[in-house]
Amino acid sequence: MNPNFLQTPIPYLKGVGPNRAETLGAELGIQTYRDLLHLFPNRYLDKTSYYKINQLQPSGADVQVVGKIVHIKTVEQKRGKRLVASFIDESGQMELVWFRGHKWIRENLKLNEPYVVFGKTTRYGSIFSMPHPEMELLSEHQKGLKVAMQPIYPSTEKLSAKGITNRVIGKMMQQLFLESKGQFPESLSSTILDELKLISKSEALFNIHFPKNQELLARAQFRLKFEELFYVQLQLISKKLIRKQKIKGLPFENVGEKFNVFFKNHLPFELTNAQKKVIKEIRNDMGSNAQMNRLLQGDVGSGKTIVALMCMILAIDNGFQTCLMAPTEILANQHYSGLKELLGEMEITISLLTGSTKKSVRTRIHEQLENGELHILVGTHAVLEDKVQFNNLGLAIIDEQHRFGVAQRSKLWHKNEVPPHILVMTATPIPRTLAMSLYGDLDISVIDELPPGRKPIKTVHRFDSNRLKVFQFIKDEIKKGRQIYMVYPLIQESEALDYKDLMDGYESISRDFPLPDYQISIVHGKMKPKDKDYEMERFVKGETQIMVATTVIEVGVNVPNASVMIIESAERFGLSQLHQLRGRVGRGAEQSFCILMTSHKLSEDAKTRLQTMVRTNDGFDIAEVDLKLRGPGDLMGTQQSGLLNLKIADIVKDNQILKTARYYAIQLLKEDPKMEKEENKSIRIAYTKMMKQSSIWNYIS
Repeated sequence: MNPNFLQTPIPYLKGVGPNRAETLGAELGIQTYRDLLHLFPNRYLDKTSYYKINQLQPSGADVQVVGKIVHIKTVEQKRGKRLVASFIDESGQMELVWFRGHKWIRENLKLNEPYVVFGKTTRYGSIFSMPHPEMELLSEHQKGLKVAMQPIYPSTEKLSAKGITNRVIGKMMQQLFLESKGQFPESLSSTILDELKLISKSEALFNIHFPKNQELLARAQFRLKFEELFYVQLQLISKKLIRKQKIKGLPFENVGEKFNVFFKNHLPFELTNAQKKVIKEIRNDMGSNAQMNRLLQGDVGSGKTIVALMCMILAIDNGFQTCLMAPTEILANQHYSGLKELLGEMEITISLLTGSTKKSVRTRIHEQLENGELHILVGTHAVLEDKVQFNNLGLAIIDEQHRFGVAQRSKLWHKNEVPPHILVMTATPIPRTLAMSLYGDLDISVIDELPPGRKPIKTVHRFDSNRLKVFQFIKDEIKKGRQIYMVYPLIQESEALDYKDLMDGYESISRDFPLPDYQISIVHGKMKPKDKDYEMERFVKGETQIMVATTVIEVGVNVPNASVMIIESAERFGLSQLHQLRGRVGRGAEQSFCILMTSHKLSEDAKTRLQTMVRTNDGFDIAEVDLKLRGPGDLMGTQQSGLLNLKIADIVKDNQILKTARYYAIQLLKEDPKMEKEENKSIRIAYTKMMKQSSIWNYIS
């Protein structure tokens, strides 16, 4: 096969032409033969087997059943009528249902004649029904051509409107296989193929588009999923190895005086074993000659800040400056005051730089950074501005990395001739599966225990009808001197509606908690920043007992005396958001509570989310459930998920394949780092092509 065959522009394929090519490009991103080849079906219609009625499963799959119609009736419903036929075989009974075209269907149906019906089944109680089935008399069906499993390709409204139906795409695919004679170059080594008993590349591509049966389809899917994940891992792991070999780091050899003074005199509490373990991992990284690139994960309140500070002091002891970057001003302010308090009287200078820092203060900070007087700079994106020049930046810490793109991370690299060590912190636990794929080029540390004296937060789910009891509970807590958060959802599309919800809520709370006995703060997105800060401040000082807010308080605010978090319309929040909000309480020594309020109407997903919150406080556990519910793209937001535009694999469902792929990628790079061995030639060719392209499937063929 001509090596450039797959680069042929798609209009040249027989049956496509310029107009169809334009639509395929705009709707599905198909520009070349290769793009078409990697348009994988998202499901299949299995017409190779016939099911008995008692074998049906509520799986939503399309199936064929052989049986007879014994009775037809018309059923009145709210809007119009439906036509229902009782359909039986020797194993049981089901219903065929039509919502339109009754007259024609009724005239053409034959009672007590064997039919083959085909379609999706749904179950109501114990009875299965099939709406608008495809039907054929068994006698006709037996004369027809036996079709294998039929692939269903991704489609859009525009494609259908332009007549590019599933059949048309199937025809294009057949044409492509005719022209290529079904031969495609192998892109895995014979060792991998033998050890995992994988079918060849050509067989896999043929059987993903034209599977003869379920077994061959499954083998084709496994082979292509493995390959896709193998190349993702190969890319990430080799990036990590190259970085460790090529990018020299700043060796921090001294554990100096400041570190020891802090450890002896300023630590507010005994470090947990998890914190000690993480500090040791970071010290090893910074003491070697390679640049550190580490992700530090720890649940809300697990004590990441103290770990970050101890690493900063290590850098300062070795004669370097450090910076800590946070995504919002509130968070940057909080880090700044937290670090200042921890440092006490120590001779370490620290400054805060955000968008609202006054010009005179800025100028002073710039000077102190350049002459080396300033040890620690805490700030927001303002730290990345070109004007901000360090004397010698040794360590950069980024909080909540998923809010910053990779481009922003690299800006920090160029603040020093030798790139600084990088520590990325997050309180959003990332499931292992995702971490391996998104942050496979970073080393990962986890703080997986809470500091002593912290009591787990009690979480309960209550319906709106129990509101009076909940309000009574709040009054009892306020009597004990505690403070309360009440959070309302904030969903961008319906700001007016949310604002109304919040205001209605505020009014009813004001009625139940009247002045002068109770003081209430309110914070929402429509307020001016200084009004927001004023209200926050009153709550922090304990002048108000209840804080009514939208999710603006999700990250960062630390009020140890707040012990109850009430989340209104909790069904409208995602899991990670619920977990982050719950982390706002439970910061003092008192028992804290989180109450999830909802209406009685809940979807299955919402029920799962609420049950998960009530069952566990473990952020990693919650993140795993979230990943299963939402999928990887949504979990990481758009900036990160670009890396995971996977065509066929799913890192949640194919978790085991991902682990296998990672294992083989690591083995290969250990034994043959440059992929020079003859047996790895096909991998090297595919990998080299891939590094020139952005999307993985562009090069694997």
